[in-house]
Amino acid sequence: MGITREGAHKRRHTGGRRAQFRKKRKFELGRPAAMTKIGEKRIRSVRTMGGNVKFRALRLETGNFSWGTEVCTRKVRILDVTYNASNNELVRTKTLVKGCIVLVDATPFRQWYESHYGVKVGLKKGSGAVDGTNSARVQRKLATRQKTRTLDSDIDHQFQGGRLLAKITSRPGQSGRCDGQILEGAELAFYQKMMAKK
Repeated sequence: MGITREGAHKRRHTGGRRAQFRKKRKFELGRPAAMTKIGEKRIRSVRTMGGNVKFRALRLETGNFSWGTEVCTRKVRILDVTYNASNNELVRTKTLVKGCIVLVDATPFRQWYESHYGVKVGLKKGSGAVDGTNSARVQRKLATRQKTRTLDSDIDHQFQGGRLLAKITSRPGQSGRCDGQILEGAELAFYQKMMAKK
């Protein structure tokens, strides 16, 4: 028996049963889930309807993650799966799917932040100036940037541990990529609360 996406086997809205008037069709087929895991990159291509191609990611270890408020995107390592609203089994097996919450390496984002603002982050007692001799022009530029600088205390706390919570927004089993966004603000607070409940 193949996997199918047809809905003819479902009952009517009134509760009556539908009669089977045809067998399965190729255009109604479904395929096994990719169940993408964390590991050395392994991607397979799948020929789909119309001669198009999907990319099944079987294993991935990196992805492009965006830090929205700082408008900064970096390729970072995915370390762990921490939460999945749909299924706890996918957390236990560390399966990468769209919408799951993962831990990513904070180093690329920390290095960018420190060079962009000239401020050390992730220190035990607040943030401090970066050591280094900059030209007067660069110092003026950094001073201007620091006037409008704000860093969420939760993100600063995560920088101390060297890991950031992020949400996957791509579909690894369809596009072969694991991209997403860094959690911050109300969304970060929500997921931290959900993980504390668990």
